[in-house]
Amino acid sequence: MAADPLPARTRTILAEITDMLVSVVGDEILLVGEITCATTFNDDLALESIEFVALAELLQQRYGPSVDFLGLLAEKDIDQILAMTVGELAAHIDRVTLADQACAS
Repeated sequence: MAADPLPARTRTILAEITDMLVSVVGDEILLVGEITCATTFNDDLALESIEFVALAELLQQRYGPSVDFLGLLAEKDIDQILAMTVGELAAHIDRVTLADQACAS
């Protein structure tokens, strides 16, 4: 069995994002297949803007206000937003929450 290339922390964040997406969109989102770091919000998941807002709320409830998903989107141009992957979001959450933990120490 090959080793999972994702660190445990990233796998956990990815699973939590997947659960949030199911909560926002419904179980039918799983029909697209497994949600991975390479899954795009636009092409693969076809998220609507209202679903982005709902996801942002769930992310802030789970990880705190420093995650600021809508702020992250605001920093991107339209092509970057359309190409954004679940992995990019997971990496952002990982970075921000690690920084928060370091500041709290």
